[in-house]
Amino acid sequence: MTEAPARTGFYPGTFDPVTCGHMDIIERAAGLMDRLVIGVAENPDKHPLLPLEERIMCLRTDIAPLNAGRAMPITVVGFTGLVVHAARTHGAHAIIRGLRAVADFEYENQMFGMNQHMAPDIDTLFLMAREGHQYVSSRLVKEIAKLDGDISGFVPPFTRRHILSRLRG
Repeated sequence: MTEAPARTGFYPGTFDPVTCGHMDIIERAAGLMDRLVIGVAENPDKHPLLPLEERIMCLRTDIAPLNAGRAMPITVVGFTGLVVHAARTHGAHAIIRGLRAVADFEYENQMFGMNQHMAPDIDTLFLMAREGHQYVSSRLVKEIAKLDGDISGFVPPFTRRHILSRLRG
């Protein structure tokens, strides 16, 4: 009997910064997939607060506890270009997308259609953010941090410390 190939999911985003909502989606997606690859998009058009390497470092540090006991650890990679190309490069069967509200659905539905046209062999899984995370966005977290507000309830601890040291240093 041959062993089935690992179900691989690709969760793309800019993660500038990674939020507790992202972490919730990562944890839940990891439970659905044998292998999960988090793709951190370069995307200079969004003018990120953190450079790509620092966003990758934050994610790797913050997901470390989730990897305990996993047969296939969650991996974090940087990428540029189309999500479907990056997903295919990493052997993904599915692209994971998190949804917070109806406004997210409109955009994500368009992306789903385009991705299905370009890569019909790669499906898209939508996971709704849990109730406590539906209002959190990376953009708002950065704004609050820049105005010296408390972001501890919105981002994981390592990312919080890193953002604050970046803004103050």
